[in-house]
Amino acid sequence: MNTDAQIASHLLRSRLGKICVAITGATSEEMVEKATEVLKETNFIEFRLDYLPKPLAALPRLKQFLLDNTAATVIATCRCEENGGKFHGSNSAALEVLLKAGEAGFQIVDIELESIEKLPKTTLAHLRETGAAVIISWHDFHATKDLDGIYKRILPFAPDFIKIVPTARTLSDNLTLMRFLERVGEHANDNVVAICMGEAGIISRVLGLRAGSAFTFAAASVGEETAPGQIAARTLIETYRIDQVDNATKVYGVAGNPLGSSLSPMMMNTAFRRETVNAVYLSLQTSKADDLFKLAQEVPIQGLSVTMPLKQDVMSHLERTDPLSAKIGAVNTITRLPDGKFYGFNTDVAGIVGPLERRLSLKDAKVLVLGAGGAARAAVFGCRDKGAEVWVLNRTAETAHKLARQSGAKTMRRDQMAKTSFDVIINATSVGMASTTGKGAPAAILQPNEINARLVFDLVYNPIETPLLRMARQKGIPVITGVEMFVQQGARQFEIWTGKPAPEEEMLRVVIHALRQNAEGAEAALPVGKVEILPPPQAAQPEPVVKEEPKITTVIKQTPVKAAAKQAAPVKAAPAVKAAPAKAAPVKVAVKVTAKVTAKALAKPVAKKAAPAKKAVATKKPAAKPTSAHVKPKAKSRSR
Repeated sequence: MNTDAQIASHLLRSRLGKICVAITGATSEEMVEKATEVLKETNFIEFRLDYLPKPLAALPRLKQFLLDNTAATVIATCRCEENGGKFHGSNSAALEVLLKAGEAGFQIVDIELESIEKLPKTTLAHLRETGAAVIISWHDFHATKDLDGIYKRILPFAPDFIKIVPTARTLSDNLTLMRFLERVGEHANDNVVAICMGEAGIISRVLGLRAGSAFTFAAASVGEETAPGQIAARTLIETYRIDQVDNATKVYGVAGNPLGSSLSPMMMNTAFRRETVNAVYLSLQTSKADDLFKLAQEVPIQGLSVTMPLKQDVMSHLERTDPLSAKIGAVNTITRLPDGKFYGFNTDVAGIVGPLERRLSLKDAKVLVLGAGGAARAAVFGCRDKGAEVWVLNRTAETAHKLARQSGAKTMRRDQMAKTSFDVIINATSVGMASTTGKGAPAAILQPNEINARLVFDLVYNPIETPLLRMARQKGIPVITGVEMFVQQGARQFEIWTGKPAPEEEMLRVVIHALRQNAEGAEAALPVGKVEILPPPQAAQPEPVVKEEPKITTVIKQTPVKAAAKQAAPVKAAPAVKAAPAKAAPVKVAVKVTAKVTAKALAKPVAKKAAPAKKAVATKKPAAKPTSAHVKPKAKSRSR
């Protein structure tokens, strides 16, 4: 590269934003319309010309757009099908499109490594003669391997930017990419762009900039992704606050699989923003605890929300757990203390027992729990601790019997359901979840004639109106939506991690808003007044939800909240709730929380690796083999 080209490249680099928004469309007019909207928030965009049926014919209209928006920096990309794009022509035909794009005024053109290796050696020079800078990019849609080797293949071409995009199959693949960025960052002159595709690669899209990537790519909106795992620009900016992520930013996340429909990142990042905490909360999709903790150790991750199927698997990776988690044998909350070790808690119990006790007394109540996973264990042990008589119904009979023996509960057969009534039925499975209600998924976990209860509680929160809750309402049975449990357990996690009061009202607001948006136009959507958290009956008397954990103090002062029209009932806090006289306007909550978690506090009560949970199974007795509870579909999450 000559001196003039180096100066031009440096000037171009100085005007680039950190997020490049990819624009797609079937016509040039559609692309221009989308780009015009995107330019209101960012000046850095990419036109995916390979999405057009006739890219060359569209260039005159796009040239006019560039003349009308001189402040914009625009990349032209025309990727061939053989390289993962949508252009049906040859490498030479794609090159012609890029040359014409450079002449039309595009400041940057993106050409694949495989293409330029097949084209004449003068290709790069011809592209630069148009006045455009050049990105040489490489994509692997299957795995993450030998990034250094790819980098060495690109270097001899001396492009203005090097773009390397593998696919993360595990969370650890993000570490491979970020280590690569750190290595090349010492001599790459800030011209390397590196991202992992796939749901497991979302962490690289948020933390990649901190690791040294020159910029990252985003979709114009949800549903317009140009690569697996790509995040919408507004989500990157508003939810993840990517422009504020720096080396001091603490990293938290939700771990499990699937996570495609999880609203935890939106809820927790909203809480961090509201309380001015320099932290970011990410989606960490994995089914393997080893994979999760390898990432957690190196990033490092300060705290985790744990969901299916990891709530029990993570126990062996923890230094200590609180007594409640040890008794249950599952955690949903992990925090990293100053000693660098991980400690586990279970806030699911407070999120389940609290809403129930606001409606009825659990002492001697007949409770049926559907499922036997981590959330089900929290429900069973939590209700048993309050004196309830509990039955477990699960797809795998052996798992149900094991949980029943450990907790002092009983098991239920599916063929007994229609003839048995309960005070409460709790769904603690994923059946009914948004990501499992596609073609072939069951309409509901139970049939209408099997729902014989005074109250139905579905721990699934997305959608608000699950098939189970809809059937219960049709039978005139009061319900508790999973939103109440979701917000309560999340608020307790926030307090454990930060020592600050959780902004519960704001957390509830964004969750309800997002779920309403998801339900718009869907046949299952209910009128606004019927999808909120139901207030407890007047006769219900609040009781402490869970016993106070050693050395963890939580003092919450909460003003009464008057029910406003179409407004959810207030979510009550976890342990040690003290009511205070109303001082604020309606729908305002004043909260004061102090939370102290220390390694010393957790060292005494429980043996390492949560051994007590295993003692209950020491003496096994053969049990009658009941029929299976339900067929639980394998959840599949759509790549974004």
